[in-house]
Amino acid sequence: MTKTILLIGTYDTKDDELRYVARRIVAMGGAVMRMDVSVLGDPSQPTEITKADVARAGGSDIETAMTCGDENTAMQIMARGAATMSAELCAKGEIHGMLALGGTMGTDLALDCAQALPMGVPKYVVSTVAFSPLIPPDRLSPDIQMILWAGGLYGLNAVCKSSLSQAAGAVLGAAQAVEPPRATRPVIGMTSLGSSCLKYMTHLRAPLEERGFEVAVFHATGMGGMAFEALAAQGYFAATMDFALPELANLMVGSVAHAGRGRLTRAGALGIPQIVAPGCTDLIDFAGWQDIPDAYADRPFHAHNRLIQSSALSPDERRTLVRDIAQRLSRASGPVHMLMPTHGVEEWDRPGGPAHDPDGLAAMVEEMQTAITAPVELTMLDCHINDPAFATAALGVLDAWLCDGTLTRP
Repeated sequence: MTKTILLIGTYDTKDDELRYVARRIVAMGGAVMRMDVSVLGDPSQPTEITKADVARAGGSDIETAMTCGDENTAMQIMARGAATMSAELCAKGEIHGMLALGGTMGTDLALDCAQALPMGVPKYVVSTVAFSPLIPPDRLSPDIQMILWAGGLYGLNAVCKSSLSQAAGAVLGAAQAVEPPRATRPVIGMTSLGSSCLKYMTHLRAPLEERGFEVAVFHATGMGGMAFEALAAQGYFAATMDFALPELANLMVGSVAHAGRGRLTRAGALGIPQIVAPGCTDLIDFAGWQDIPDAYADRPFHAHNRLIQSSALSPDERRTLVRDIAQRLSRASGPVHMLMPTHGVEEWDRPGGPAHDPDGLAAMVEEMQTAITAPVELTMLDCHINDPAFATAALGVLDAWLCDGTLTRP
């Protein structure tokens, strides 16, 4: 089957570059559907999707975009339309991947298009600001691929052709090779960190598979949480074991290692059964290349590696975080069971560890008993989150749901 790539760009200012990419894709055996998101000018050749089509899909019209007098307003009209049409084309099976080209304006629009497409659909952006600090983490779709458009600000040249040709090959190759996430067994979505910090997945995976489930574990360091939430929003999980929530702590204090404001909401919105625990919610993750802010410099500290370093939350901050978690869970339309291990929530907070803080843990335990209210169930566990007893308790909740029909037995 010939794979069709949606090729997005401003065909008035980047016509040569977009035509070059289209030729490369076709030469490799693919097909192209061109979407023009320009505002003022016209392409040298007609495109399958015109700028007027895009503006209408954005709830406006191209005349309004052209005469509004503000390029940001105009491009947001086009971004809404481009994202809407991208999702519709994908749902109809008319496209099998997306490739967008742009500077800051085109990248801004392309990020919306990428987020509109489901996980597993190849999405590539050739950008002059690829993975730049200008791009906030929550604008990135979890499986987006970006390549720097080196030398590509204006016109074709040997340098930018290198980036463009790589992108053409990458998106078509991905569309031809991808196995979209189509589960053959019910899937348990689980969050965790590396096994040096959180170990429950080593106790849980085999028993869950014995019960007929497939287990997908997501690394809760920002992009992993985004992927987890994206699949939850697609209804991909039969149930979730969301046991690692450091991304919420990071969001609360302004760290870049977060998964957006929708974390811990998508499964609940669809009524997917959730077993939750506050794994690693005692720490804040900072980029390893940054200095720890002065406000956190005198707290317990752990340098995990050259990418991540962590400082501790204060007891009051932990209480605030627990209340935030409780509020998010209270909006769930399906069953939710919170497990609170009272001996600790990550490996380094054990006695003698660099993050050991009995006062902070006590504050978390106390606040959990106040903030978590019905219909969310709460079980206090006389163990550490990394003890086998925690995994046993989680399996007990799951087995009870299998027995009472909350979950269908595989």
